[in-house]
Amino acid sequence: MQDSLPQLPMAPLPGLPEPGGFDPAPMGGGDDQGFAPGLEPLDDYDPNGFGGEQDYDDGPAWPMPQPEPEPELDMASKAAIVVRLLLSSGEDLPLEELPVDLQTRLAQRMGAMGLVDRRTLLNVVNEFTRALEGVGLTFPEGLAGALQLLEGKISPLTAARLRKEAGVKQAGDPWARLRSLSADELQPLIEQESTEVAAVLLSKLDTPKAADLLSRLPGPLARRVAYAVSQTSKVTPEAVDRIGLALASQVDMRPMMAFNEAPGERLGAILNEAAASTRDDMLVSLDEQDELFATSVRKSIFTFAHIPARVRPRDVATVLRAADPAQLRVALAYATDEDNKPAADFILSNISSRMADNIREELLEIGTPRRKEGEAAMAAVVLSIREQARAGTMTLITPQDDEDD
Repeated sequence: MQDSLPQLPMAPLPGLPEPGGFDPAPMGGGDDQGFAPGLEPLDDYDPNGFGGEQDYDDGPAWPMPQPEPEPELDMASKAAIVVRLLLSSGEDLPLEELPVDLQTRLAQRMGAMGLVDRRTLLNVVNEFTRALEGVGLTFPEGLAGALQLLEGKISPLTAARLRKEAGVKQAGDPWARLRSLSADELQPLIEQESTEVAAVLLSKLDTPKAADLLSRLPGPLARRVAYAVSQTSKVTPEAVDRIGLALASQVDMRPMMAFNEAPGERLGAILNEAAASTRDDMLVSLDEQDELFATSVRKSIFTFAHIPARVRPRDVATVLRAADPAQLRVALAYATDEDNKPAADFILSNISSRMADNIREELLEIGTPRRKEGEAAMAAVVLSIREQARAGTMTLITPQDDEDD
């Protein structure tokens, strides 16, 4: 029965020896792996895959996600980021000094920025700091900025000529320039303008200067301007800016003056150094020719005899410290006439009685100096008082203050 069964061909399994390759006798002549002699061992045997390398098809490869490219920021956006960061840190940025168009672009860009991620912020800050570190020197833009930078360094005549040739107006806030003018310079502006413009100008000035300017105006004009101030509640900022620019342009168009002081001040300074006889003769002559000019000259004259009217009692100690002691004693010794003796008594009465007694004893020893020597000593004392007033250590009483009192 067994012999009648057909013999089926057996195909060798992958990685296994053909039939008959095994040694039925375990202790036969095969190797220690049980293979028949003459067969090579399988070096690439893989117990998990029937030997050999398997080529598995993993299917289609999915693409890895790529980071989105960072958007390119223009300079306006970077500037908006830097400004926003500095403002959030509490920095006080003078953005009002920028040109109007740049302020407008900055505000519009800041309103359109939205959210900025931290990585973009760090990149912009690093770029900004690198740019700052690389800056060596900056120059102002345009001739107007150059003239503003050189103001006070070049002659006013040269600056005015360059500004006129190039048609350049002075840059900056017009109201800041108008506030820097004196009341004497502002008075012609306010007198030739309408009451509405004068009211705006008066409202933009500092309170003490506005009060001084209002007191200088004629009564009817001052009352009209004061009433017009009540009508300025609805004036727009744009109108105020236009008024400031118009007034500042009038200041720019004024001709350059050769002298900074008024004629009365200049002549008064000259007569301060002149001899008393010459000064008196000049004042008498001026009274005959131009009484108004003579009055302005008298207001600018400050001699030894004017000390009681121009120096406050509390400032006498400053006068003693500033004046040369020898010159002061000669001046006091010479001040025995009717005009100058009150000044000497004023000085001695506003110091300690002990010091005053010591000075009087020294004056008795000096005697009466000669006229030339005495007048020179008086001029030296007055000069020291003027120097202290210019330095700000004391304040002289002006003739206007004396008249008001």
